[in-house]
Amino acid sequence: MDDSTIHFSTVFMSFFAIMNPIANAPLFVGLTDGLDVATRRGIALRAVLLAFAIVSMFAILGREIFAAFGITLPAFRIAGGILVALVGYHLLQGQESSVHTPTVEDNERSRDAAMGIAITPLALPILAGPGTIATAMNFTANSTLPELVRTVSALLLVCALTWVAFAFSSSLVSFLGQNAIKVVTRLMGLILAVIGVQMLIAGISGAIAAASIS
Repeated sequence: MDDSTIHFSTVFMSFFAIMNPIANAPLFVGLTDGLDVATRRGIALRAVLLAFAIVSMFAILGREIFAAFGITLPAFRIAGGILVALVGYHLLQGQESSVHTPTVEDNERSRDAAMGIAITPLALPILAGPGTIATAMNFTANSTLPELVRTVSALLLVCALTWVAFAFSSSLVSFLGQNAIKVVTRLMGLILAVIGVQMLIAGISGAIAAASIS
Protein backbone atom coordinates (compact mmCIF):
# COMPACT_ATOMS: atom_id res chain seq x y z
CA MET A 1 0.00 0.00 0.00
CA ASP A 2 1.50 3.40 -0.97
CA ASP A 3 1.59 6.44 1.29
CA SER A 4 -1.38 8.17 -0.36
CA THR A 5 -3.61 5.12 0.12
CA ILE A 6 -2.54 4.77 3.75
CA HIS A 7 -3.20 8.47 4.34
CA PHE A 8 -6.67 8.31 2.76
CA SER A 9 -7.56 5.16 4.72
CA THR A 10 -6.40 6.71 8.00
CA VAL A 11 -8.36 9.91 7.43
CA PHE A 12 -11.44 7.97 6.30
CA MET A 13 -11.44 5.73 9.37
CA SER A 14 -10.94 8.75 11.63
CA PHE A 15 -13.94 10.57 10.19
CA PHE A 16 -16.05 7.40 10.08
CA ALA A 17 -15.27 6.65 13.72
CA ILE A 18 -16.11 10.10 15.03
CA MET A 19 -19.17 10.73 12.82
CA ASN A 20 -20.26 7.11 13.37
CA PRO A 21 -23.22 6.88 10.95
CA ILE A 22 -24.21 3.37 12.08
CA ALA A 23 -24.46 4.26 15.77
CA ASN A 24 -26.24 7.54 14.95
CA ALA A 25 -28.89 5.82 12.80
CA PRO A 26 -31.12 4.99 15.82
CA LEU A 27 -30.89 8.62 16.94
CA PHE A 28 -31.99 9.74 13.49
CA VAL A 29 -34.93 7.34 13.65
CA GLY A 30 -36.00 8.83 16.97
CA LEU A 31 -35.64 12.44 15.82
CA THR A 32 -37.63 11.89 12.62
CA ASP A 33 -40.28 9.58 14.00
CA GLY A 34 -43.64 10.20 12.35
CA LEU A 35 -42.24 11.95 9.27
CA ASP A 36 -42.69 10.57 5.75
CA VAL A 37 -39.81 8.96 3.87
CA ALA A 38 -39.24 11.89 1.51
CA THR A 39 -38.99 14.37 4.38
CA ARG A 40 -36.65 12.14 6.35
CA ARG A 41 -34.33 11.74 3.37
CA GLY A 42 -34.44 15.49 2.79
CA ILE A 43 -33.44 16.08 6.40
CA ALA A 44 -30.61 13.55 6.06
CA LEU A 45 -29.31 15.23 2.89
CA ARG A 46 -29.41 18.71 4.38
CA ALA A 47 -27.65 17.52 7.54
CA VAL A 48 -24.74 15.83 5.77
CA LEU A 49 -24.29 18.68 3.27
CA LEU A 50 -24.16 21.22 6.09
CA ALA A 51 -21.77 19.05 8.10
CA PHE A 52 -19.54 18.61 5.05
CA ALA A 53 -19.48 22.38 4.42
CA ILE A 54 -18.63 23.20 8.05
CA VAL A 55 -15.87 20.62 8.47
CA SER A 56 -14.41 21.35 5.00
CA MET A 57 -14.21 25.04 5.84
CA PHE A 58 -12.16 24.33 8.95
CA ALA A 59 -10.02 21.81 7.07
CA ILE A 60 -9.24 24.21 4.21
CA LEU A 61 -8.80 27.33 6.36
CA GLY A 62 -6.92 25.60 9.16
CA ARG A 63 -3.68 27.55 8.66
CA GLU A 64 -5.50 30.89 8.51
CA ILE A 65 -7.51 30.08 11.64
CA PHE A 66 -4.31 29.15 13.49
CA ALA A 67 -2.62 32.36 12.36
CA ALA A 68 -5.60 34.56 13.27
CA PHE A 69 -5.73 33.25 16.84
CA GLY A 70 -2.00 32.70 17.32
CA ILE A 71 -2.47 28.95 17.76
CA THR A 72 0.48 26.62 17.24
CA LEU A 73 0.02 23.18 15.67
CA PRO A 74 1.45 21.29 18.71
CA ALA A 75 -0.95 23.13 21.05
CA PHE A 76 -3.91 22.34 18.82
CA ARG A 77 -2.91 18.69 18.54
CA ILE A 78 -2.63 18.38 22.32
CA ALA A 79 -6.07 19.96 22.88
CA GLY A 80 -7.65 18.14 19.94
CA GLY A 81 -6.12 14.84 21.00
CA ILE A 82 -7.55 15.15 24.50
CA LEU A 83 -10.97 16.06 23.06
CA VAL A 84 -11.05 13.19 20.54
CA ALA A 85 -9.77 10.69 23.11
CA LEU A 86 -12.48 11.85 25.53
CA VAL A 87 -15.20 11.21 22.94
CA GLY A 88 -13.70 7.76 22.27
CA TYR A 89 -13.55 6.98 26.00
CA HIS A 90 -17.24 7.79 26.46
CA LEU A 91 -18.18 5.62 23.47
CA LEU A 92 -16.08 2.75 24.86
CA GLN A 93 -18.08 2.99 28.09
CA GLY A 94 -21.33 2.88 26.13
CA GLN A 95 -22.07 6.47 27.09
CA GLU A 96 -23.03 9.51 25.05
CA SER A 97 -20.34 12.17 25.06
CA SER A 98 -21.47 15.61 26.20
CA VAL A 99 -19.16 17.24 23.63
CA HIS A 100 -20.66 15.23 20.80
CA THR A 101 -24.31 14.53 21.65
CA PRO A 102 -27.22 16.93 22.21
CA THR A 103 -29.29 17.02 25.37
CA VAL A 104 -32.88 15.80 25.60
CA GLU A 105 -33.99 19.42 25.62
CA ASP A 106 -32.11 20.05 22.36
CA ASN A 107 -33.87 17.09 20.74
CA GLU A 108 -37.29 18.20 21.94
CA ARG A 109 -36.83 21.69 20.54
CA SER A 110 -35.61 20.26 17.25
CA ARG A 111 -38.75 18.19 16.79
CA ASP A 112 -40.81 21.37 16.70
CA ALA A 113 -39.48 22.27 13.26
CA ALA A 114 -39.00 19.18 11.07
CA MET A 115 -36.33 20.43 8.67
CA GLY A 116 -34.62 22.32 11.49
CA ILE A 117 -33.52 18.93 12.79
CA ALA A 118 -31.00 18.85 9.95
CA ILE A 119 -29.21 21.89 11.37
CA THR A 120 -29.36 21.05 15.04
CA PRO A 121 -28.78 18.54 16.48
CA LEU A 122 -27.85 16.49 13.38
CA ALA A 123 -25.31 18.70 11.57
CA LEU A 124 -24.30 20.44 14.79
CA PRO A 125 -23.11 18.91 17.06
CA ILE A 126 -23.63 15.25 16.08
CA LEU A 127 -21.85 15.19 12.70
CA ALA A 128 -19.76 18.37 12.68
CA GLY A 129 -19.03 18.50 16.37
CA PRO A 130 -15.83 19.74 18.04
CA GLY A 131 -14.18 16.33 17.72
CA THR A 132 -14.84 16.14 13.97
CA ILE A 133 -13.54 19.67 13.41
CA ALA A 134 -10.44 18.98 15.53
CA THR A 135 -9.75 15.81 13.54
CA ALA A 136 -10.08 17.62 10.20
CA MET A 137 -7.81 20.48 11.23
CA ASN A 138 -5.24 18.07 12.64
CA PHE A 139 -4.97 16.30 9.28
CA THR A 140 -4.77 19.49 7.21
CA ALA A 141 -3.06 22.13 9.38
CA ASN A 142 0.39 21.29 8.01
CA SER A 143 -0.51 19.28 4.89
CA THR A 144 0.26 19.50 1.18
CA LEU A 145 -2.43 20.14 -1.44
CA PRO A 146 -2.76 16.41 -2.35
CA GLU A 147 -3.18 15.57 1.35
CA LEU A 148 -5.82 18.27 1.69
CA VAL A 149 -7.68 16.86 -1.34
CA ARG A 150 -7.54 13.35 0.11
CA THR A 151 -8.81 14.61 3.47
CA VAL A 152 -11.78 16.43 1.95
CA SER A 153 -12.49 13.43 -0.32
CA ALA A 154 -12.49 11.08 2.67
CA LEU A 155 -14.87 13.43 4.47
CA LEU A 156 -17.16 13.51 1.43
CA LEU A 157 -17.22 9.69 1.29
CA VAL A 158 -18.11 9.45 4.99
CA CYS A 159 -20.85 12.05 4.54
CA ALA A 160 -22.26 10.02 1.63
CA LEU A 161 -22.26 6.87 3.76
CA THR A 162 -23.88 8.83 6.57
CA TRP A 163 -26.70 9.89 4.24
CA VAL A 164 -27.27 6.25 3.25
CA ALA A 165 -27.30 5.19 6.91
CA PHE A 166 -29.79 7.94 7.78
CA ALA A 167 -31.98 7.52 4.68
CA PHE A 168 -32.35 3.79 5.36
CA SER A 169 -32.00 4.06 9.14
CA SER A 170 -35.15 2.11 10.02
CA SER A 171 -34.06 -0.87 7.92
CA LEU A 172 -30.49 -0.62 9.21
CA VAL A 173 -31.55 -0.62 12.86
CA SER A 174 -33.94 -3.54 12.27
CA PHE A 175 -31.26 -5.51 10.41
CA LEU A 176 -28.37 -4.97 12.83
CA GLY A 177 -30.27 -4.81 16.11
CA GLN A 178 -29.34 -2.74 19.14
CA ASN A 179 -26.66 -5.17 20.35
CA ALA A 180 -24.72 -5.00 17.09
CA ILE A 181 -24.95 -1.22 17.09
CA LYS A 182 -23.55 -1.14 20.63
CA VAL A 183 -20.62 -3.30 19.50
CA VAL A 184 -19.93 -0.95 16.57
CA THR A 185 -20.13 2.06 18.90
CA ARG A 186 -17.54 0.59 21.25
CA LEU A 187 -15.27 -0.35 18.34
CA MET A 188 -15.47 3.22 17.01
CA GLY A 189 -14.75 4.43 20.53
CA LEU A 190 -11.56 2.37 20.67
CA ILE A 191 -10.42 3.72 17.30
CA LEU A 192 -11.13 7.29 18.41
CA ALA A 193 -9.28 6.83 21.69
CA VAL A 194 -6.19 5.59 19.81
CA ILE A 195 -6.41 8.47 17.31
CA GLY A 196 -6.73 10.96 20.16
CA VAL A 197 -3.68 9.54 21.96
CA GLN A 198 -1.71 9.63 18.71
CA MET A 199 -2.65 13.30 18.21
CA LEU A 200 -1.63 14.00 21.81
CA ILE A 201 1.76 12.29 21.36
CA ALA A 202 2.39 14.23 18.13
CA GLY A 203 1.47 17.48 19.86
CA ILE A 204 3.74 16.87 22.86
CA SER A 205 6.61 15.82 20.57
CA GLY A 206 6.15 18.97 18.47
CA ALA A 207 6.05 21.18 21.57
CA ILE A 208 9.25 19.60 22.95
CA ALA A 209 10.99 20.01 19.58
CA ALA A 210 9.94 23.66 19.34
CA ALA A 211 11.09 24.35 22.90
CA SER A 212 14.50 22.77 22.27
CA ILE A 213 15.02 24.88 19.13
CA SER A 214 14.09 28.10 20.88
